[in-house]
Amino acid sequence: MPNRKYADGEVVMGRWPGSVLYYEVQVTSYDDASHLYTVKYKDGTELALKESDIRLQSSFKQRKSQSSSSSPSRRSRSRSRSRSPGRPAKGRRRSSSHSREHKEDKKKIIQETSLAPPKPSENNTRRYNGEPDSTERNDTSSKLLEQQKLKPDVEMERVLDQYSLRSRREEKKKEEIYAEKKIFEAIKTPEKPSSKTKELEFGGRFGTFMLMFFLPATVLYLLLMCKQDDPSLMNFPPLPALESLWETKVFGVFLLWFFFQALFYLLPIGKVVEGLPLSNGRKLQYRINGFYAFLLTAAAIGTLLYFQFELHYLYDHFVQFAVSAAAFSMALSIYLYIRSLKAPEEDLAPGGNSGYLVYDFFTGHELNPRIGSFDLKYFCELRPGLIGWVVINLAMLLAEMKIHNQSMPSLSMILVNSFQLLYVVDALWNEEAVLTTMDITHDGFGFMLAFGDLVWVPFVYSLQAFYLVGHPIAISWPVAAAITILNCIGYYIFRSANSQKNNFRRNPADPKLSYLKVIPTATGKGLLVTGWWGFVRHPNYLGDIIMALAWSLPCGFNHILPYFYVIYFICLLVHREARDEHHCKKKYGLAWERYAMKMWRVLLCPKWVFFLWVFFSNLALLPHM
Repeated sequence: MPNRKYADGEVVMGRWPGSVLYYEVQVTSYDDASHLYTVKYKDGTELALKESDIRLQSSFKQRKSQSSSSSPSRRSRSRSRSRSPGRPAKGRRRSSSHSREHKEDKKKIIQETSLAPPKPSENNTRRYNGEPDSTERNDTSSKLLEQQKLKPDVEMERVLDQYSLRSRREEKKKEEIYAEKKIFEAIKTPEKPSSKTKELEFGGRFGTFMLMFFLPATVLYLLLMCKQDDPSLMNFPPLPALESLWETKVFGVFLLWFFFQALFYLLPIGKVVEGLPLSNGRKLQYRINGFYAFLLTAAAIGTLLYFQFELHYLYDHFVQFAVSAAAFSMALSIYLYIRSLKAPEEDLAPGGNSGYLVYDFFTGHELNPRIGSFDLKYFCELRPGLIGWVVINLAMLLAEMKIHNQSMPSLSMILVNSFQLLYVVDALWNEEAVLTTMDITHDGFGFMLAFGDLVWVPFVYSLQAFYLVGHPIAISWPVAAAITILNCIGYYIFRSANSQKNNFRRNPADPKLSYLKVIPTATGKGLLVTGWWGFVRHPNYLGDIIMALAWSLPCGFNHILPYFYVIYFICLLVHREARDEHHCKKKYGLAWERYAMKMWRVLLCPKWVFFLWVFFSNLALLPHM
């Protein structure tokens, strides 16, 4: 075994690989097999060096002393001889000799500088593990060069540019100052994020263009089907004449209804609450008087019935009312889009600012269009369509009694009217909860919501009652009791889940919600993981689907048409679930993934309820489709 020349912990001078420069290092270990010393530089870099690349510090000190002792004598001789005017040529020769001596001094100074090692080439980086990170000259050597006023030659400039001679402490301090400066500049002039909608839904421009024709056609098709004696899907109804679809008197009645509800909205009754903060931090104010508007509407309808007003006029002209509502919603959508072009960018909807006319027209370009304090979107969300749904159901009940000469409505019609009346009254009683929904906080007010609120909700959601007028179904009391229990279960899940969600969104620190557990997110908010939200990701959607099924069961199993609402509603909620999941992943990140893993999606996911229901219902309905 060869003897070691340098012991562990000994401070020596190590040559930096690929260069002729030596730096102060400390021996940390020795490998007997490879005969290499592991040394550590002052900046923390550890390298394996051969014994020939390591020298004692004393050898460098002796050279330095010899260099310093000889330099003054030579400098003094050169100065004394250069003063003699009789020997100019020799003086010039000594001057050149003098410059060479100074170049050697500078090289020795550079070699003896125990600072950051130079940055090696790419090949050295692959060969050795690590390198010091420095890029500028050493202050001490720069000052010496300035004091001596000697111009370095090309070789010296190359050495100074290649090797870093600035202390790592000074370099690190400079980097910190530079980083702080960049941060300050970024804070002082922040980049404004783009508010353009990049991710398009509903199939983008082509999909939304087709939906503007498909949705009205679907409503017309469903209503014409219900009027047939055999409303099977394969029995396509004949197309009516265009002039039969429009009646000016019907359109006037619809306008009267719309402005009648607008008048109730403007009444100074009910409390005023603030909505959720907008993107600019501002909160809009809303008057909560939807339930009062429902009571006033009920009183007005009762007065009309007292004076023998034929409410079943609505049934006789049901298709014309739907066409009038569709025409009004289109005119309202055009007005909303035109006015949105002048709206400031902060008032535009996050999901309806794509820059494409058709897409923004369909999804809604402006988030909260208002005429003074009159919020158009909030008004249409619950008033004309939702209350109109109840009025239409009542008209169908009266029409059934008149057409079939009944003194009492059928049990099926009573169940449908009762279940859907409970749903509407619940929505109006809990009107404030609407302010936390996606329709208010995210979606703009365009054709999608205008048509949905004014046409789809009142004329499609009342499809069961409209169906029962022409196709009465007799059910027994035990069956009615079972359907009622099913609806109550769905309503309980729906209401309790929504109450937990809305109360938590309003005030997460509410002592009444202290029993709920949350997962903190990077945004400072939390995700509910207990209560109903600990069983399934969208318990409110599950309750909605159970209630929708209870509304359709009184119509029997002769045709699938009354179940269109259930099928559509599940498709809508699956789309909303996917959209909510996408937004939550972007907003909450890892916390949402942790929450999603806790859910019993296989057991209670609404999509599985849908698939099971479709399978069994199709077995019963297959002969009648």
